Amino acid sequence: MKRPLFILLMILAVYIFYTPGQGVHYGHNKILGKYFNIRGFKMYCEVYGSGKPLLMIHGNGGSIGTFADNVPYFSQKYMVILADSRAHGNSHDDRDSLSFEMMADDEVELLDSLHIKAANVLGWSDGGVVALLMAIRHPGRVAKLAASGANLRPDSTAIDPGLWKRQQKIYNTSKNKVLKSEKDKNDWKIFLLDWLQPNISLRAVKTIRCPALIIGGDHDLIPVKHTVQISQNIPNSKLWIVPNSGHATLYEHREAFDKCIDEFFDPPHGK
Repeated sequence: MKRPLFILLMILAVYIFYTPGQGVHYGHNKILGKYFNIRGFKMYCEVYGSGKPLLMIHGNGGSIGTFADNVPYFSQKYMVILADSRAHGNSHDDRDSLSFEMMADDEVELLDSLHIKAANVLGWSDGGVVALLMAIRHPGRVAKLAASGANLRPDSTAIDPGLWKRQQKIYNTSKNKVLKSEKDKNDWKIFLLDWLQPNISLRAVKTIRCPALIIGGDHDLIPVKHTVQISQNIPNSKLWIVPNSGHATLYEHREAFDKCIDEFFDPPHGK
């Protein structure tokens, strides 16, 4: 076989194999996976599809794989940008400190590295918190914002009281524990992120100027009242409380979730 034809066939084979929905290992894609030097650590990123940029941000303890079932839908018309947040997945960070503000700034620098001026941003759970802070701290970099299961403060008014009590028990029994392994240290750092944070004021939320879609399940870990409060304080905001849904709306109601997000980012003509 002549070499140019062989190379062409290899390229076609790679393209076919890595078409979304056909055996892609999101978060472990050896061909598309890439590291970027972001603010003192190496941030792992994968990009799928083409079109308007769509940045997806996972939740606490998660990774790119969180959106494995959503990417095939969105990558048909968007350039979907997925990254493991600082100290998560393949984005290792050995430093002691971790904050939502740091993570929001990381995402913006990732957009810089990809030469993207502004992107639509979808954040789930802690990723929703990061998305809100991106819009607050970096106006103009978020074209539209969709946040599902986000909270503004670390207390029982913004998190299910039962979950808050369980977290309090974990904190009280673990705060004096000697952490020996790097994994234990990292897990504790990620736990403290949600125990001590976020601390976002309503005044800050009111500064968000991009169109926003705030989402929560009707029996979410984030109380409906709190989700409504977030939406009411964003000037250009829509609210979607999903019936018969818990915290994981993107899994529990995937088709409706994907369609609603898509129509928000790219509304049909005439709407």
